[in-house]
Amino acid sequence: MNKRVRVRFAPSPTGFPHVGNIRTALFNWLFARHSGGVFIVRIEDTDVARRVKGALEGILDGLRWLGLDWDEGPEVGGKYGPYFQSQRLDLYREAAKRLVAQGDAYYCYCSPQRLAEIRAEQQKRKQSIGYDRHCRDLTGAERKQKEAEGITPVVRFKMPLEGQTSFKDIIWGEIVVENSTLDDYVLLKSDGYPTYHLANVVDDHLMEISHVLRAEEWLSSVPRHKLLYQALGYEMPLLAHLPMILGTDRSKLSKRHGAVSITEYKEQGYLPEAMVNFLALLGWSLDDKTEIFSRDELVKHFSLERISKTAAIFNHEKLDWMNGVFLRELSYEELLPKVMPFLESGLPKEVKRPVSGEYAGRIVPLIRERINTLAEAAKYADFFFLGELEYDASLLVDKKMTAETTLKALQAAQEKLSSLESFDHDSLEGVLRPLAEQLGLKAGQLFSPLRVATTGRMAAPPLFETMTVLGKERCLQRLGVAVAKLEGRL
Repeated sequence: MNKRVRVRFAPSPTGFPHVGNIRTALFNWLFARHSGGVFIVRIEDTDVARRVKGALEGILDGLRWLGLDWDEGPEVGGKYGPYFQSQRLDLYREAAKRLVAQGDAYYCYCSPQRLAEIRAEQQKRKQSIGYDRHCRDLTGAERKQKEAEGITPVVRFKMPLEGQTSFKDIIWGEIVVENSTLDDYVLLKSDGYPTYHLANVVDDHLMEISHVLRAEEWLSSVPRHKLLYQALGYEMPLLAHLPMILGTDRSKLSKRHGAVSITEYKEQGYLPEAMVNFLALLGWSLDDKTEIFSRDELVKHFSLERISKTAAIFNHEKLDWMNGVFLRELSYEELLPKVMPFLESGLPKEVKRPVSGEYAGRIVPLIRERINTLAEAAKYADFFFLGELEYDASLLVDKKMTAETTLKALQAAQEKLSSLESFDHDSLEGVLRPLAEQLGLKAGQLFSPLRVATTGRMAAPPLFETMTVLGKERCLQRLGVAVAKLEGRL
């Protein structure tokens, strides 16, 4: 196929976009951008009963957040529109009518009740589930009788009863299927809306789609689609069915593995650059060692030949690590505006709003190495904003210290710090390191209770930088509370 690459992402607004949907969108986008082709968004909204309010906006917002811009589709237009299947119903009905006239499809009048009974009987007998072709060979008189009864039929495709259908997939290679294993599937429902099978074939042809990249779950539908393409006289696009995504326990990806909608990752403080990088490696790789890619590098290197058949593993820990890498590549000036909304929403209620950007700007450099998501900023920075700290007095006492020696050390530190005129890193270090020696302590034995007293936790950003940002007044006030806690234990 020497046509220009034209690929499509065709989501259904029956739910918010999850990892699998967006991975499909990303691979289509990367292939289009790598090939100098066209990326199309087409909304498959024919399942009216299952449409979810806000899902369409969620899909488009998710694409925009990740920077997956589309060349044709909603809000953009294009000469192959409309790009909503609900606005293309006449095209599907015309195709179904033509197939019936050709003898490649037929009207089926079976009720939902009868179909349910057939399935139940097949399950009982442990037979393969499928339509029994009851209406396949109805006479004209029998069809007229059904119509006279007011039954609105569906249109079913007339599958060959014997022989084989073979097709080639770029990822999976040559696949051969026995036609006897395939039932006469529905093309057009009784409400006049098409099934996925009919709509996607008609649209992919009319929109001149060159390659179909979609989830592995659709692989079993390809024989149906190939025969439908042939019956309609269409050329079938090249196919690439993307590997499944599994949890770390190798079970189907679900919410317990972190398979939430893409908008939730945004709300949890992941960067779009990190999400794109992470999703790109769910089934594709450049080599066995490179894990961090810029968007331009992904576009440059992406190829269908490097997509694996092996199921991809969604590792949330790896996503967190990767997001941390991208966070630390940002300058402090770039990171601060990204952090601010998460401080506003994530800090305890008692913290005064709005949060000071100037003050937060002094804190961000201290916590950047510790956070893996923007949302974690509030957790690591809350003690900078709180008036009172809550912690157990036992945390103040280091392993090789007693409550008495700790109290003595903190009181000595209080005295030294009170007399400081300049309260910065060098001044603090110039006073506190010599103090540890004077008290016969290792530096860590003094710094550990000081860290707990000033931050309320045992692990915190570097002590002198932290105390500098907190300021002399707040540090002395917190040391006073720590001394009182220890005195209360003695």
